[in-house]
Amino acid sequence: MHPSRRIALARATSLLMAGAGLAAHAQPATDYPTRPVTIVTPFAAGSGPDAVLRLVSDKLSKQWMQRVVVDNRPGGGGFIAIDLARRAQPDGYTLLQLDSEHLAALPHLYKSRNFVTLQHFDPVASLFRTPFFVAVPTDSKWQSMADLIATAKAAPGTVSYGSWGVGSPGHLGGQQIDALAGTQMQHVPFREVGQLYANVGSGELPWAFASIPSSQGVYKAGKLRYIAVAAPKRVPQMPNVPTVGEAGGPPGLDVNSFVSLVAPKGLPPAVAAKINADVATAIADPEIRARFDTFAFEPLAWSPDEIRRQAETKSQLYGDLVRRGNISLE
Repeated sequence: MHPSRRIALARATSLLMAGAGLAAHAQPATDYPTRPVTIVTPFAAGSGPDAVLRLVSDKLSKQWMQRVVVDNRPGGGGFIAIDLARRAQPDGYTLLQLDSEHLAALPHLYKSRNFVTLQHFDPVASLFRTPFFVAVPTDSKWQSMADLIATAKAAPGTVSYGSWGVGSPGHLGGQQIDALAGTQMQHVPFREVGQLYANVGSGELPWAFASIPSSQGVYKAGKLRYIAVAAPKRVPQMPNVPTVGEAGGPPGLDVNSFVSLVAPKGLPPAVAAKINADVATAIADPEIRARFDTFAFEPLAWSPDEIRRQAETKSQLYGDLVRRGNISLE
C-alpha cells in the first residue's frame, strides 16, 4: 500500500475511534447510576419533606441498586444546601431537594444576592404538593373566613397571624389575603414550627396557615381547628373543611407549596429523563401513596419543563406580594 494511503487510513481509523468514544460519552443514562447518589436537602431531619425524601430515596436505591444518601443541610434560608449542591458536578450524582419558595420566592427576598435559583439549577423531578389550612384556636370566636376578615377589616393592624418564617407560604399567604380582601394584618414569624402551633393552640396567636403534618399534634390534642383550606377544592382527608371561598373569604385563594428535585445546571438530558422517570415510579408506589394520603400531600409527576413553568407562575405572584409588603431578607 502506498505510504500516503496508509497515513490516510490511519487518520480515518483514528477519527472513527474518537467519534465512537464521544458517542459513548454522550449516552451516560444507559448505565446511570454506577455509584452512590447524594440528595442534599435544606429541610431538617424529621420534617415532612425529609420524611418523603427518605421514602423516595429508599425506593430509588432499590431501583438503581446503588446507595442514595440524604444529606440534611438546614439553615441560612436554604442557601447552605444550595451552595453545597451548586458546587457539585452536573452529572446526576448530586441532587438537591427544594420547595417552590426556594425556586420562586428566594430571588425576590434576597435581591442584593442577585441569585435566581433556576439560573443555576435544572429541574429534574417533582415529588408532592401540600395545601395549607387556616388554623385557629379551638375556642376562637371565628367560625369562618368571613368572621376572620370582618374582624380584620373592623380594626386594621390589630389582627396578627403567624408563620414559620419571613417569605414562607404561611407569610405570603397572609399577604395574599390582605391584597384580595383589603385587610391589613400583622405577621409574626416563628423560628420553630412547633412553637408556632403551640401559640395558636393556646390562643396567644389568632391564626396561622398550617399543613396537616406540621399541625397534627396540636390538632389531635383538640387545641386548634381548621376553618378553611386555601385550595380550589376541598381536601379528601378533611372533607368537612370548606375552601376559603366557601367560607366567605376571597374566592380562588390557593396557598400551597410543591417540592421537587433539581440538579446543578448542565445535567445531560438523558440522565435527567431517567431520574424523572424513576422518581415517578417511586412516587407511584402504594407505600408512598399511603403516606402522602396521611398528610394530604398530592403526588406530582411533572416533567422538568412543567416544574419550571409552575415555578415561574409562583415567581410572578411572589414578586408582586414581596414588593407590596416591602419584604426583604437581606
